[in-house]
Amino acid sequence: MYSLKINLKTMSFQRIALTEAARELIDEIRSEHGPLMFHQSGGCCDGSSPMCFAKGDFKTGASDVWMGKIHDCDFFMSRDQFEYWKHTHLTLDVSEGRGASFSLEIPYGKRFLIKSRILQENELSDLEPIKSGEDIECI
Repeated sequence: MYSLKINLKTMSFQRIALTEAARELIDEIRSEHGPLMFHQSGGCCDGSSPMCFAKGDFKTGASDVWMGKIHDCDFFMSRDQFEYWKHTHLTLDVSEGRGASFSLEIPYGKRFLIKSRILQENELSDLEPIKSGEDIECI
């Protein structure tokens, strides 16, 4: 089951959604670590995995894009990665197994992953706007 894809405040299409499994894991991690944030990089060490951090533990800036909010967590992507993925809808999901990163879900024996699909014409015309990472306060 996926979360709503329409931002009811702005009536625009959201670029990112999450599965019920991701929602449950976020709740579990949040109960221990407090407010959370995500960053999807195109980096070398973590590959292209979504990384979960305590809000404010990962500094965002002009080289990052704010994709939106999922389950009350800001979701960022490196600007370079966004250039490749700007025409895709992303869904945050979970799989069993330990990832090789510093993401907060690692001790739970699970890892976050992204599923993607190409956006449809009608979705592209009504996307929720992105913002620069430096414009979003993550403290």
